[in-house]
Amino acid sequence: MSNDVVPIYIMGKKYHVPATLTILKAMEYSGYKFIRGCGCRGGMCGACATVYRLEDSYKIVPALACQTVVEPNMSLTQIPFFPANKSIYDVEELEPGTQTLLQMYPEIARCVCCNSCTKICPQELDVMDYVQAALRGDIEKAAKLSFECIMCGLCASRCPGEIVQYHVGLLARRLYAKYLTPKAKHVADRVAETEQGKFDPELEELCRMDKPTLEKRYAQRDIEAQ
Repeated sequence: MSNDVVPIYIMGKKYHVPATLTILKAMEYSGYKFIRGCGCRGGMCGACATVYRLEDSYKIVPALACQTVVEPNMSLTQIPFFPANKSIYDVEELEPGTQTLLQMYPEIARCVCCNSCTKICPQELDVMDYVQAALRGDIEKAAKLSFECIMCGLCASRCPGEIVQYHVGLLARRLYAKYLTPKAKHVADRVAETEQGKFDPELEELCRMDKPTLEKRYAQRDIEAQ
């Protein structure tokens, strides 16, 4: 067997794939067609959650399939959707009180501080810390600590308290954005200008352009420096 090719097991079946491929690309190389569970392919959307076990290891390792390169005799499968409960609410009817998160997700009181959620997070977020902040009613801290959550569901898959951490963080961010974040006046001004039709002529001009002209216009647009 060439050093450039490694054996892997996908849902129990053996395949040989190039050693440089990510799990996602290795599965496609092996003939799997993804209709869902592939997403952005850049580690940003959380759609390609996967678990695998290496040869002679007792550990099951969580990862994102688009970020993780295959290893010899890796045994793997994907879990692009984790069946977690989600509270139904209208954020317009909620208040940013200290008990809101606990009322919507009472299971956060079952947190035993084992930190399994933090250890499994592919984004290396302090998941347990934002759950504890939610339990204390600190919406701002819960929102900020969970800000980069990509909703992959791996935290919930390991939680002995059966907490759905990523839904808790999402509610915290929604409450913080709607009620606690200072309003940006320039955004309100731009919305008002849009409603008044200030940009209608420019939009109509863009709609009349043919595709080559539109592509050229797009390529020449002003881009904000990073």
